[in-house]
Amino acid sequence: MNESATKSRLLRLKVWGENACFTRPEMKVERVSYDVMTPSAARGVLEAILWKPAIRWHVEQIDVLKPIRWESVRRNEVGSVMSPRTPHLFIEDQRQQRAGLFLRDVAYTIHARFEMTEKAGPEDTTIKFQEMFLRRAEKGQSFNQPFLGCREFSAFFEPVFHDQPLPEPIQKSPDLGWMLYDIAHDNRGDKAKNAHFCTGDCRPLFFRASLDNGRLKVPSIDSGEVRG
Repeated sequence: MNESATKSRLLRLKVWGENACFTRPEMKVERVSYDVMTPSAARGVLEAILWKPAIRWHVEQIDVLKPIRWESVRRNEVGSVMSPRTPHLFIEDQRQQRAGLFLRDVAYTIHARFEMTEKAGPEDTTIKFQEMFLRRAEKGQSFNQPFLGCREFSAFFEPVFHDQPLPEPIQKSPDLGWMLYDIAHDNRGDKAKNAHFCTGDCRPLFFRASLDNGRLKVPSIDSGEVRG
């Protein structure tokens, strides 16, 4: 099967919301967001709209459409989780006040493709899933509510069709430092196959991120730019 039959054309999705938090993993207590959406968060939005065992999403670029603005919030959180051995949780005893540094009034354009996996059946084609994704995105349909980093920050979305002009990104080019790319299994085999679902030991993957006039180029997961 040739590459054009196993990979979709480039698909583009605009997402936006009132707040976002793409949490830095090095922050152990307070939630502190990266400056922009991470590739794994973008993939999560795409999979919320369309996920099938037959396809695997790859994010290629994220455009930042609004200036990067911050909002500091203090809120109460529960310091433990429920378990079969502790079926009762007294919130008053477990309440902790924590600070969060979130993004506010965000908007992005996600550029991505999907490829067919070994689980694709003979009736599965890229055209079929391309049309399914665009139809669902245009109607606002999703398997679960897409979110911007944290589940409490819902994402709104709409497709950007190829006959439409692309939303204009911000004209900023800051160095963003090392950014989380995705989470991979501890199996050191094919990173692309192992990066999406973590059922055992996991390891984070990182890449050196920067904006070029508001555009974040996302390297291929198999490139040397992705470290982990």
